[in-house]
Amino acid sequence: MSGFVEKPEPIQVPGLVHLHTGKVRELYQNEAGDLVMVASDRMSAYDWVLPTEIPDKGRVLTRLSLWWFDQLADIAPNHVLSTDLPAGAPADWEGRTLVCKRLEMVPVECVARGYLTGSGLVEYNETRTVCGLALPEGLTDGSELPAPIFTPATKAEVGEHDENVSYEEVARQVGAETAAQLRQTTLAVYGRARDIARDRGVILADTKFEFGYEGESLVLADEVLTPDSSRFWPADSWEPGHAQPSFDKQFVRNWLTSPASGWDRHGEQPPPPLPGDVVEATRAKYVEAYERLTGTAW
Repeated sequence: MSGFVEKPEPIQVPGLVHLHTGKVRELYQNEAGDLVMVASDRMSAYDWVLPTEIPDKGRVLTRLSLWWFDQLADIAPNHVLSTDLPAGAPADWEGRTLVCKRLEMVPVECVARGYLTGSGLVEYNETRTVCGLALPEGLTDGSELPAPIFTPATKAEVGEHDENVSYEEVARQVGAETAAQLRQTTLAVYGRARDIARDRGVILADTKFEFGYEGESLVLADEVLTPDSSRFWPADSWEPGHAQPSFDKQFVRNWLTSPASGWDRHGEQPPPPLPGDVVEATRAKYVEAYERLTGTAW
C-alpha cells in the first residue's frame, strides 16, 4: 500500500479545469486548451507522498527546469509556452507555474544512465544486464558505464513502481520509429546535460525524461534534469563501491529508514511527518543543486 498520506484538495481557479493531482504537480487546462502545470512543495519517497512539504522545492524545480530547457533547445524543443500566472491564480503560484502545450504524450519513462546505481545496480547484480543490455563484469555501485545507456520504464500510477522494460518492448508498444527517436533524443539530451554538469563539478548519474508529440515533432515535456528526476552527485567525492552522496531527497530516505522515524517502509502504515532538521537539510540540497548547476544564487 502506498500513495498520498493525505491527498490535497486542488485549488479551484476561475477559467481553469483541474485535470490531475500528481506526486508533486497539479495539472490544469485553461480556456485556450493549454496545460497549466503547478509544482508544489510536496515530497515523495518510497512511493509515498509525505505529509511534510519542503519549502521552495516547487520553485527550485520550476526554475531549474526552465534553465535546462534553454540549454537543450537546439537538441529538443520543449512544451513551455509561458511562465505567466493565470488570472485569478493564488499569489503562491508565482514562480512554480508553467503554461505548456498540450502534447500527445508517449507512455514511456525515458531513462538515461551513465553510472550504475539504483534499480540498474540491482538488476546488474542479478544478471549482469540493465533492461536487457549486457554490461561488463566488475562494475559496482557508482561505476561509470562504458557508454551511457537508454533504459526505459513504463509509467506507473501514483503509489506504484515504474517498471523497467527492454528497448524491444518499447518498440512493440510505440513502434520502431518512435522507439528509435526516443532513444536517440534521450541519449543526446543526457550527453549535453552530463557535460554541462561535469563542468560545474557535478556528476549526472542518471535521469528520466518524458516526451510527447506535437504533430511530427518530438517535444520534451514535464520537468527536466531536476533533483526529483535525476541523480546528481558531487564530482569531488565520487568513489565507486558504495552509495554516493547526492543532491536530492537522500536526507529524507535516510531518516525514513532510520530507527529515529519508527517507520516500517514494508508495512501498511503511512510515513510520519519529517522533523525540522531533515526538512531544512533537504531544502538546502535542492538549493545547492540549483546554484551549482546554474551558477546563480537562489
